[in-house]
Amino acid sequence: MLRIGMLTSGGDCQALNAAMRGVVKCVLNNADEPVEIYGFEDGYKGLIYSRFRMLTGLDFSGILTRGGTILGTSRVPFKTIHDPDENGLDRVAAMKQNYYKLQLDCLVMLGGNGSTKTANLLSQEGLNVITLPKTIDNDLWGTDMTFGFQSAVDIATKAIDQIHTTASSHGRVFIVEIMGHKVGWLPLNAGMAGGADIILLPEIPFDIDKVIDKIEERDRNGSRFTIIVAAEGAISKKDAALSKKEYKEKLANYKYPSVSYEIADKIAKKTGREVRVTVPGHVQRGGEPCPYDRVFASRLGAEAGRLILKKEYGFMVGYKNREMVKVPLDEVAGKLKKLDPNADIIKEARMLGISFGD
Repeated sequence: MLRIGMLTSGGDCQALNAAMRGVVKCVLNNADEPVEIYGFEDGYKGLIYSRFRMLTGLDFSGILTRGGTILGTSRVPFKTIHDPDENGLDRVAAMKQNYYKLQLDCLVMLGGNGSTKTANLLSQEGLNVITLPKTIDNDLWGTDMTFGFQSAVDIATKAIDQIHTTASSHGRVFIVEIMGHKVGWLPLNAGMAGGADIILLPEIPFDIDKVIDKIEERDRNGSRFTIIVAAEGAISKKDAALSKKEYKEKLANYKYPSVSYEIADKIAKKTGREVRVTVPGHVQRGGEPCPYDRVFASRLGAEAGRLILKKEYGFMVGYKNREMVKVPLDEVAGKLKKLDPNADIIKEARMLGISFGD
């Protein structure tokens, strides 16, 4: 008997169901022994508090196109994983106990950076673990691509597309705030695909005067509007120069809903231009996965299934140079794949006339 536990952890995204389906279909179609699937509900909380349900192949039928996750998800921050819960429960010990109580042969975890840290911890504690790279931010180290990213790019791009007509009609400056707190892969790709004139990223601190220079340059060239794509984690050069303590103090007294509104306020005051802010927000993580993500997540799932059948554990299934690869969890955990300000895609964007406000 082959017993597999599965859970989805952290923020949801498109193609979680497709990836789980890929794992299960691969194992059921290729295993030489009976298979039992245990789905833990709401991420690591399910593993901690023994909330699970038995699943069959039928549970994974018809979910290729469904967004979200049939298992539910939650965030259990890695920095508090060793802290007892409100009832004094040792959460790491509880996860191990439930793993062994169900006599699992392995645990499959679908998640991002923080979730992978916990998976690596469980692997180091002796559990057989395999992870799949999930996040719309595409910021997991060890893989060129994460599932959910392309779907989010599609949604964010459509939001920018819709802004173009109203921006041009009214001759306004529009700021579209795209998810990306620490890294800028999503706003960069959506901004380029949506024809943004200015893209502000966490990795490239901006100067508000340089942003205004680009707006005025477009005015001089006869353009009636400007589209700015701002990552939710965009930061000015002035703020980037602050110490962590100083920056936290600023945020504690922040009067704006987000950085985009601060940028809008400064542009309006310095130029007298009408500026509007649009925040697509969590719609970027919702809805059905795009065709690319359906294929990509299915491939990742199948590769994870192959590793399970070969009893190769302690890996994240990644994607490098157009090939599926297995990356040791201890090489992935704790590392963030940031955007290099000198990357070719940044240089090419600049050649297209896109400003990064620097």
